[in-house]
Parts: sequence; structure tokens; C-alpha cells
Amino acid sequence: MPIANKMAEFIERSSWIRAMFETGAKLKAEKGAENVYDFSLGNPMLEPPESFYQVLAQTTAQRGPGTHGYMPNSGYPQVRQKVADYLNQRDGLGFTPDDILMTVGAAGAANVVFKALANPGEEVVVPTPYFVEYDFYADNHGASIKRVATNDDFSLNLEAMAEAITEKTAAVMINTPNNPTGQVYSAEELAALADILTQAGKRLGRPIYLISDEPYKKIIFDGCEVPSIFKSYANSIVLTSFSKDLSLAGERIGYIALNPKIEDKTQMIAAMNLANRILGFVNAPALMQKVVAELLDDSADMNEYARKRDLFCDVLDQAGYEYVKPKGAFYIFPKCPIPDDVAFVKAAVEECLLLVPGSGFMGPGHFRIAFCCEDAVIERSLNAFKKVRERF
Repeated sequence: MPIANKMAEFIERSSWIRAMFETGAKLKAEKGAENVYDFSLGNPMLEPPESFYQVLAQTTAQRGPGTHGYMPNSGYPQVRQKVADYLNQRDGLGFTPDDILMTVGAAGAANVVFKALANPGEEVVVPTPYFVEYDFYADNHGASIKRVATNDDFSLNLEAMAEAITEKTAAVMINTPNNPTGQVYSAEELAALADILTQAGKRLGRPIYLISDEPYKKIIFDGCEVPSIFKSYANSIVLTSFSKDLSLAGERIGYIALNPKIEDKTQMIAAMNLANRILGFVNAPALMQKVVAELLDDSADMNEYARKRDLFCDVLDQAGYEYVKPKGAFYIFPKCPIPDDVAFVKAAVEECLLLVPGSGFMGPGHFRIAFCCEDAVIERSLNAFKKVRERF
């Protein structure tokens, strides 16, 4: 029996990441791993902090009835209390455990929120470029992503955002710090966006929710801060995970936090709890809930990413590329020397450079670099970047 038509289409749309993985494996086998410059995958390369291993050992040593059993779909009450306390210390808005839902990473969180908020046929407005998996998450629930172009520096085009909101809008979703650009939206931008959403809500007679996807929140550079959307807008929801800041991508643990002042909160909490169950997640991993609850103030050495960013910016400067210096995350999104980013990335492969075309993130004319890799790989890539640019 052939696979579903929709899945066949999705495989084609997501083929660039798969193609880079397969190409990288082939090149490394042919030319040696040391001669291939793989900047395609955003896989955190830092080790978790030592505190993680200490807490993990203590947690796995625990015994007792129900230690590995089911808990409420929203997660252990004591874990959600610690997350609420952490958010209150940071934002001071009166979070309670009922405002928190532990999830299977940020991806699980996005699916839960879309399931709870979006009717079939409705839209989630997202500024481009963006993490393209959002398309698939929205489609899981019969919704779709409505794309809105950003400014040249990848800041929000507020006028375009306002025009994109219609009666079909279920929510607006931002990702800050952004994958793939590293842009961080300012407090002024968020305040202006909040005003747009407030006015749109009045016009439409219902709230327009603002969702912020923030797994890179602790990976920021040059003294930059990621403003709290909770302080800008009452009808706000944050999704996050511990994949990047604690380097626990494979453990699939994150959470949803609802603004304590959000409208229709009782119904929304009930919908998200049910969504967490019926989507098949049931609950977030029990062991990791207990572990991360003790590590909310901890992270891997984020200074390493700042240093690697600067190292890569030096390479790009010497090779003659234009780019907006990222304020956070571990990506750079330079301009291609030619308009056709796919052709450029294919040419880069011939120099053993593995990049991802910007078109894969709805940002054509650019390419994404993931600099979560060894220093030596970054340093050795200079000549390859020069050579591929000289072709054009």
C-alpha cells in the first residue's frame, strides 16, 4: 500500500535536511570527516552542565511506589510549582502550577497549543524566515501557517503583521531568538505587536493569542536580553524546552506557560491537558521532569556559543559574505552571492561545505549556518567559503 499523499508531499518539502544528512555521510566516507565542513544540523554540541549529572544520579536512585507511574497529563504538581516559582522570580506575574504544562519538548508543546487553539481552516500568522516544522505542526490539526515577511534585518514588519490578521487568524507565533536568523525581537517591537493584537481582538470580538517559541532564550550574545512577552501582552503563551540550554535535545522535555491573565484560561488549560493526552504524548517523561525541575537556573556554557559565533563571523568577513550578526541562538543566515540559494548550496557541496538553503526556512536568497560544531571545523572552512563565492 503506498504512503499517504500528504506524507509524500511533506517528504519532498523536508528533503533538504535529509539530503544534507545523506550527502554529509557520503562525503565524509569518501574524503574523510576532517575534510568536510558540516554546518547543516542544529544539534547542540556542548555537554550538559555537571549539575545535570549530579541531579540525574540522585533522581535515578529514588525508589518508592509510583516512581515511574502515570501522573496528571500536565505533569507532576511539584515540578509545575517549581517552574511557576522560577517564572515568578523572573517576571513576577503570579504564576501558579495550573499555568504550566510539562511537554515532550517544544515540538510537543507547539502541537498541544495548535490542537487546543486552532480550528480546521484557521491560520497561525508567523514572520519569515521560520522553523519550517511549524507548517507540519499546524497541518496536524487542520490549520495552516500564514507567512509574513520581515524587514531586511529580520526584525518584525509590524505593518505587514497587522495586515495579515483576519477572521481566520487563530494566533500569532514568533520564535525569539530566531531559528534560522538569530534575531531577537525587542521590547519595543513586542509592545507594538501587542497593541496590534489588542486592536485586532477588539475588531474581531475575540482574543488573538500570541505564542512565543523560546528554546534558545538563554543563548544570547553581547549583553542582549530576550524581553518577556508576558509583560507585553496578557493573551500570551510561551513554549520552550531544555534541548538547547541544557543540551538535552534527545531527552524531549519542555513546557508550556500561560500568562496568568490570559482570557478563557480555565477552558484553555482543560483543552491543553486533553490535547497532551489524546495526541499520544500522555505526559512528559517522568524522569526528566524531576531532573529539570532542579536545574531551571542552570545551563551549559553559553559563552562557548558566543565565541563560536565570533569565530564564524571572522570567517565570513574574510570570505566576503554579507550577514546580519545574530543576537542569539547558534545560527547565522548570510546572503547568498546569487539569488538562487539552492544553486549556491549545491555548489557549496562541491567544496565539501554542507549548508541549508534559506528557501527551506521561507527565506530565499540566504543560507543557514549552524555553528554548534568544533572550532577546527569552522577555522578550516575559510578556503571553502572563499572558493564557492569566487564561482559566482
